[in-house]
Amino acid sequence: MQASGPLAWDLEKKMARDRVHASLPEPPNEEENPEEEKSFRSIFAELESVDLPLGTTLRSIYDDQPNAHKRFMEKLDARIRNHDREIEKMCNFHHQGFVDAITELLKVRADAEKLMGQVTDTNRRLQEAGKEVTAQTEEVIRCRIQQRNMTTTVEKLQLCIPVLEMYSKLKEQLESKRYYAALNTMEQLEKVYIPRVSQYRFCQIMAENLPRLREEIKDISMSDLKDFLESIRKHSDKVGETAMRQAHQHRTFNSAVAKQASMGHCTKPVYSHSGQTHTRNELLNNSPWDEEEADEEILTAHDLVDFSPVYRCLHIYTVLGDRETFENYYRKQRKKQARLVLQPQANMHETVEGYRKYFNQIVGFFVVEDHILHATRGLVTRAFTDELWNMALSKIIAVLRTHSSYCTDPDLVLELKNLIVIFADTLQGYGFPVSRLFDLLFEVRDQYNETLLKKWALVFREIFELDNYSPIPVETEEEYKVVVSRFPFHDSELEKQQDFPKKLPMSHSVPQIYTQVKEFIYASLKFSESLHRSSTEIDDMLRKSTNLLLTRTLSSCLQNLIKKPHIGLTELVQIIINTTHLEQACKYLEEFITNITNISPETVHTTRLYGLSTFKDARHAAEGEIYTKLNQKIDEFIQLADYEWGMAESDGRASGYLMDLINFLRSTFQVFTHLPNNNNDHASMSGKVAQTACMSACKHLSTSLMQMLLDTELKQISMGAIQQFNLDVIQCELFASSEPVPGFQGDTLQLAFIDLRQLLDLFMVWDWSTYLADYGQPSSKYLRVNPATALALLEKVYRGMKDTSKKNNIFSQFRKNDRDKQKLIETVVRQLRSLVNGMSS
Repeated sequence: MQASGPLAWDLEKKMARDRVHASLPEPPNEEENPEEEKSFRSIFAELESVDLPLGTTLRSIYDDQPNAHKRFMEKLDARIRNHDREIEKMCNFHHQGFVDAITELLKVRADAEKLMGQVTDTNRRLQEAGKEVTAQTEEVIRCRIQQRNMTTTVEKLQLCIPVLEMYSKLKEQLESKRYYAALNTMEQLEKVYIPRVSQYRFCQIMAENLPRLREEIKDISMSDLKDFLESIRKHSDKVGETAMRQAHQHRTFNSAVAKQASMGHCTKPVYSHSGQTHTRNELLNNSPWDEEEADEEILTAHDLVDFSPVYRCLHIYTVLGDRETFENYYRKQRKKQARLVLQPQANMHETVEGYRKYFNQIVGFFVVEDHILHATRGLVTRAFTDELWNMALSKIIAVLRTHSSYCTDPDLVLELKNLIVIFADTLQGYGFPVSRLFDLLFEVRDQYNETLLKKWALVFREIFELDNYSPIPVETEEEYKVVVSRFPFHDSELEKQQDFPKKLPMSHSVPQIYTQVKEFIYASLKFSESLHRSSTEIDDMLRKSTNLLLTRTLSSCLQNLIKKPHIGLTELVQIIINTTHLEQACKYLEEFITNITNISPETVHTTRLYGLSTFKDARHAAEGEIYTKLNQKIDEFIQLADYEWGMAESDGRASGYLMDLINFLRSTFQVFTHLPNNNNDHASMSGKVAQTACMSACKHLSTSLMQMLLDTELKQISMGAIQQFNLDVIQCELFASSEPVPGFQGDTLQLAFIDLRQLLDLFMVWDWSTYLADYGQPSSKYLRVNPATALALLEKVYRGMKDTSKKNNIFSQFRKNDRDKQKLIETVVRQLRSLVNGMSS
């Protein structure tokens, strides 16, 4: 802590004097306290011996008892006065010696001035006498220095000239872009020449300039590498196209060789990719490319792309000790380019050219990488190319899976498959694994089959729309042979007929459908080519795709055709005939596939064709539609019925609507005579369809007539209406007994109207006593009459009789007979109700 205030200023002012006389004690004051005097002495000792700051000492003064400061200042003034007296005594003691010394110094000054003058004069005369010697000596020194400098200069120049020559050579190499030689020159300059003359400035400039030149060479070589990478990105399409064309030619050529070898036409070795020389003149005529193309020089990636920038840049970075940087940069850029190459165009799936360009770019990329792998040591490694290929393969499969799903044209899918095969064969030739691509082809095959099925669905629909659904007329034998050549039809009875024209039972759609199924098999077979699959696998693929065509596409088209509203009964009958013949032709389709694949259908794992079930289902659907349409037509006639339910007597003839209905049924069932009735397992249904349709129509007619009588909206019926209704039912029974469809045994068809007949007989005969007496017995005459049905109709007849009696004002005797009948009806009604209640309980 530094002193401050008036005390500090006083201390600084008197410090010098206090320290001079610090050793001289102040005489004690007799009047002061001895303890206080001792304290002040210790404080003065500290002030005179200790350097600033004096904070601690001064604080002790203020911390004492009151008025300590005043007493301290008094003591300090007394001590200062004491020191002043001591100083004055000392000065008085030494004053005489100081005066004597000054007097002696004044005496010596005169002699010194005289000596100085003599020395100056002597020096002047000596300088004048030595001027000529000095001049000659300086000339000699200058000459000798020049001679020495010249000798040194020559020696140094002899050391510098090689350096300058090497540097000039370096400049020339840089200007001529001989960068690798320039780097060697730089290395010689640094290690041999520049160290000899490193002390010179120009050499230092050279040495400082060499790293910059190296960086320039690196930048230039890197720029050349970037240009190369850009160039191969643009030319990879051409490289890939060339490689794929060569692979395709090689594959086609080997196929031709194998085919001729299997035929025994090739007895000499042939040309192959192994590099061996073989004879191939015998095969040129059968090869898929012409002689000029076959003789064309086989180009490689090195022929199409200048790889010198890569080699040069690799050597430069290797010399500069930065090879790892170059390798990392090259691999990083190629990975980026690989991602760009693998990115497809949005509309690639629209044309085959889009796929071809995509494959060409990818093949070109990996052909270049394969060349770099084998032409350089370590720039890329097999592990790096495998990593790139695995990444690319996953992306390619994803792209093809996505874009192929957009393809709706089977021809485009087939061309895509051929491109994938060539693409896989090309890269397989360069050592890349492609098994996943062939696995992808199975997915593409499913897509191809789907597009084929869609295409053939349109074909089938068009065939069905253009068909007239009538038997095929043949006017001449040539026409007959044409039809038989297109469809395996055999009918011994028809063949025995010598006269023309003839009619074949099926319509024009049958041979067309059969031909289109064969065309589908051919189209499906095209995809199986070049897939490296066995005949068994190809056979299985063909059968499965054909099954899909039959069970899904053709079956769906047939079902839709059957459900169309404009298809009538005649067309449905013809459809049944057509499906029967198509079903019989399935075995010929089996033989057709067997002839293609040479795989016997008896093989254990051979897939069977499911055409039989397809055509059976279609036939059953057509039969059901026949029954439905026939019943609908009956309902239309029934709706025309216009009974006068209150008539007194019948007209004596059947209703007009019913006669029209019966005539319609007769003409309709005549159509069923066209159904096939051959003695085989598939045609035994001919009579059954007609019989079932006839029985169904009669049952439906009987049910409809019964419902008409029992309609809840019909409240009353006269006996005259019952008689008229009976005439109509008689006509129905006559129709059933006329055997509209052959094959019914006895009165089987008439049994369809047995319920109506017994009900009407009960009312016509009015035989209620017999009905009630025999009810429940197996031998009852009215066994088919239900009490509830009889009750409902009787109540309507009763209401009709009551209404008639009210309207007719006749004699009382007649009214009495009428009342008796009404009482009888009331009695029967009560008994019928008891029967109905007994049945319900």
